[in-house]
Amino acid sequence: MAIRLARILRRLLPVALTGGPPGPYGVQAAIAALHDEATDLATTDWPQIVALYEVMLALDPSPVIALNRAAAVAMRDCPEAALALLDELTDEERLRGATPLPRRPADLLQRLGRLAEAAAAYRRALDLAGTEPEQAHLRRRIGETESPAPNGPNRAMDP
Repeated sequence: MAIRLARILRRLLPVALTGGPPGPYGVQAAIAALHDEATDLATTDWPQIVALYEVMLALDPSPVIALNRAAAVAMRDCPEAALALLDELTDEERLRGATPLPRRPADLLQRLGRLAEAAAAYRRALDLAGTEPEQAHLRRRIGETESPAPNGPNRAMDP
């Protein structure tokens, strides 16, 4: 099913993006296509994805889009750059009570080896988590900060 959907997406994307000014759905489709074309995180076109999130922010200045852009910036540049962007979102009313806001810095802090800070951020996210699978995932991540893997804490951010 996913392969068939990717083929359809690749066929429809040029039509969606050449029929006039891009709308949010066309830009979202372009981001999805870039993720689909990559074989792994290392081959993902992060500069293009960041640029597309900037287009999305111009179309819809949503804090959720800014949050996703920060995740892409972490992959394109470095975790520190993304942490600075996330700091700008901490007072955003529309993100209060949303699990992704404390989870994103937790992922970045873990990648930077700042495990105590990461554990505290994961605990804040756990307090907001609404489902058992999400809670279990966050408990695993807290455990990783308490007993880091032998190859270190530098792992990719969660989606």
